[in-house]
Amino acid sequence: MDKAKLVLDKDYEISKIDEKVFGSFVEPLGRCVYGGIYEPGHPTADEKGFRRDVLELTRPLNVTLNRFPGGNFVSTYRWEDGIGPKEKRPRRAEVAWQCIETNEFGLNEFADWSKLNGSDVMMTVNLATRGVLEAMDCVEYCNFNEGTYWSDLRISHGYKNPHGYRYWCLTNEIDGVWQVGQKTGTDYGRIAREASKGMKLLDDGIKTVLAGSSSPSQATFPGFDAAALEESYDFIDYLSIHQYIGNSKNDTPNYLAKPITTDAYLKTAASTIDYIKAKTRSSKKVKISFDEFNTWHSIAEEDRFSKKWRIAPPLLEDIYTTEDALALGGMLLAVLKNADRVEIACVSELVNCISHIRTRNGGGAWVLPPYYTFLLFSKYGRGTSLVTAIKSPKYDSTDFTDVPYLDAAATIADNGDLTIFAINRSLEETLPLETELRGFSEYKVAEHIVLTSGNPKDTNTEENPNFVTPKSIGDARIDGNKVMANLPKLSWNVIRLQKIK
Repeated sequence: MDKAKLVLDKDYEISKIDEKVFGSFVEPLGRCVYGGIYEPGHPTADEKGFRRDVLELTRPLNVTLNRFPGGNFVSTYRWEDGIGPKEKRPRRAEVAWQCIETNEFGLNEFADWSKLNGSDVMMTVNLATRGVLEAMDCVEYCNFNEGTYWSDLRISHGYKNPHGYRYWCLTNEIDGVWQVGQKTGTDYGRIAREASKGMKLLDDGIKTVLAGSSSPSQATFPGFDAAALEESYDFIDYLSIHQYIGNSKNDTPNYLAKPITTDAYLKTAASTIDYIKAKTRSSKKVKISFDEFNTWHSIAEEDRFSKKWRIAPPLLEDIYTTEDALALGGMLLAVLKNADRVEIACVSELVNCISHIRTRNGGGAWVLPPYYTFLLFSKYGRGTSLVTAIKSPKYDSTDFTDVPYLDAAATIADNGDLTIFAINRSLEETLPLETELRGFSEYKVAEHIVLTSGNPKDTNTEENPNFVTPKSIGDARIDGNKVMANLPKLSWNVIRLQKIK
């Protein structure tokens, strides 16, 4: 294959990368919570029922922020159901996923788990079937110090110090017909404005996230977002957008091209924000919260309602493979390439459903290939995102033309170390890569990590958990002001360049 070229210039930066883009999402959906992070009686469970084997897998990801508790789950959720003595908590019919929610795991349990995991919490309030006052009550319970009904109730539940959550989502995907409480952009923008206003009167240090369109393919995008923003712009801080990509048609070349739509989606959302900022003559800079995204193949065909009203059934547990690791990698690179606009990003979900960590109830825990994509992104993707000029051989797929075989992003850490993230989309050939470093000097190759396998459908199992793992087997080398490397077919590459002191 012809050589691909990448140019990095020290003077051309996109933005400092916000720490909150290394986030995840935890929803009481399927076995994400029950049987995932929480399983009393499990051999590894601690005194609070948290699975230690799962914590051993989530901690290395260094997740900075976890969105909780939804998701579609939140549209009929009463947050008060999940506080206080567990034996007094009501069981509810959870209509979004047609399950029974026991509320055994609630707001305070998640606060405890998040501290063990070393991550912050982004709470979501229900503005679909509830209103402003209930959202304010939740802020008072979580963040108010003492001396009021809700803060004193929290103290009586054993939490003297406030949780102090700074980031709050103003409901979820409320443009979707699948939501109970679906609203137009204008109607939603008005209630979001008033909720945000009231919540910030209780705690003026919080930031609020407006729920935008649930997918770039929705007919509501970007009109819904524009209408909601116009009603609420000066009272909110982020616009939330969501996206899932999949390979339900088993067309791998086309699938690997789909992150192109992620980059376009983020840019269109940013343009919508800019339009409303100009229209309302505001000086405020609203940023993007890309707080639900992943690959998801069963989104269109899974019959999740064939067996209704179960407790924590296995739902949405796709078998993620090598090709999913690359597709997710492309979405993560889009986040880096839009670091000037995206300040929050949360991969869905953390355990079991739509997740790269898998467990067996009463048994083991293991990880699927995309786990390592995010692990390496989180470990080496911090610092400042650099502009990437790419020249690459291309291919056409079912839905796309002129798809570059190379997708790449680069970051520079505070200590001067450089990281190049690079994907070779080819299923057949190695891609030679030449990276020109302009303005950078005195570097050595610290490591060239490669995540790949011989088959795009390869994965890991409980019996064979290390079948697809990243290995330091790459051949990257420094040649003057250039980094030369061969990217194996169907591979996610992390080339680490260490600054010589």
